[in-house]
Amino acid sequence: MSHNYRLIVSCPDRVGIVSRVSGFIASQKGSIIEANQHSDLATGRFFMRYDIQANALSAQAFRIAFAPIAEEFEMSWRLSDSDRRQRVVIMVSKESHCLADLLYRWSAGELECDIPCVISNHDDLRAMVAWYGIPFHHVPVGPGDKASAFAQTERLIAAAEADSVVLARYMQILPPDLCQRYAGRVINIHHSFLPSFAGAKPYHQAFERGVKLIGASCHYVTEELDAGPIIEQDIQRVSHCHAPRIWCVSGAMWKRPYSRVDCDGTYRIACSFTATRRWCSPDSRHLGFNASSIRRRRTGPAGAAPAPALAARRHPAI
Repeated sequence: MSHNYRLIVSCPDRVGIVSRVSGFIASQKGSIIEANQHSDLATGRFFMRYDIQANALSAQAFRIAFAPIAEEFEMSWRLSDSDRRQRVVIMVSKESHCLADLLYRWSAGELECDIPCVISNHDDLRAMVAWYGIPFHHVPVGPGDKASAFAQTERLIAAAEADSVVLARYMQILPPDLCQRYAGRVINIHHSFLPSFAGAKPYHQAFERGVKLIGASCHYVTEELDAGPIIEQDIQRVSHCHAPRIWCVSGAMWKRPYSRVDCDGTYRIACSFTATRRWCSPDSRHLGFNASSIRRRRTGPAGAAPAPALAARRHPAI
C-alpha cells in the first residue's frame, strides 16, 4: 500500500542535512517527489519541505526511525499524511466577498480541504452558506459578553476538529487565550499592505497619508493586532482622484487572491497549516515554499517507476 507523507524540518544549518535526510528516505525505499529547502543566512537556520511516497513505511514507523537523525541535527520537525484532507473552519462577519470566493473555489474542487462549518457574529450570510450545504453557526459577540461568545466559538472550533481557521473578514479581535491555543493555525485577510495601516479603516488611513499603492495582506493571527507573520501580499496602484469608498470597492475585487494563499492554508492551512508550504523563522518571518520553484529528485530504488507528482493533484490551497 502506498503512503504519501509531507516532512517539514527546521534546524541549525550545517553540512550534510540534505544528504542525511534523503539517504534515510532512500534506505526506507521511499521516493522524494517534491523537495524544497532554504538556508536563512540571517538566522543560521535551515528549512526543508519534502513530499514523500513510501510503499512499506507507516507514519509511526517513519517517526521512530527518523527520530535519531532529528536529534543529531537538533531538528524541529513534523510529518503529516498528505492524503488526509485538512479541516478548515471559516469565520466571517457581514462582508461576503472573501467567503463567497472561498466557498466557490471549494465547491469547484480548487481548494482541497473540508469545511466543517462557518462561524459568524452576524446572521446575514446564513443563506449563502446553507446553499453549499455547510453548517452555519451564529455566535453574536456583544460588547458586554465577549468572553462567553468566544468560549462558545472555541467549543465550535474544537468540535469541528479544525486543523486551521480562516478569518475571511471576521471583524472581531480574537482574545489572547484563543490566539495562543491555536497559534500558527489561524490566518487573517487584512485589507492593507501590512505593517502599514493596521487596525480599522485601513483604506481611509492610507487615503489620509496620500499613498499611491494600496494592498491586502494575509497573515497569521497573534495576540498583537495585525502584527503576525505575513504569509502573502498584493498591491494595486491608486491616485488622489479615488475616494476611500472607491478604494474599498477596488480592494474587495483584488483581495480575492488571498483566499488561495498556501497556507499554506493551509498553514498549506493547509492547513494544519501542518501540511503547508510554510514555516516561521525564529524572527517571526514567514517562509513560503512556492510550488513553482520546487526541485524534484528521485531517491527510490534504481529502475523503479517514477512516482506520480503530488503537485499535479494538489492545489496550493489556503
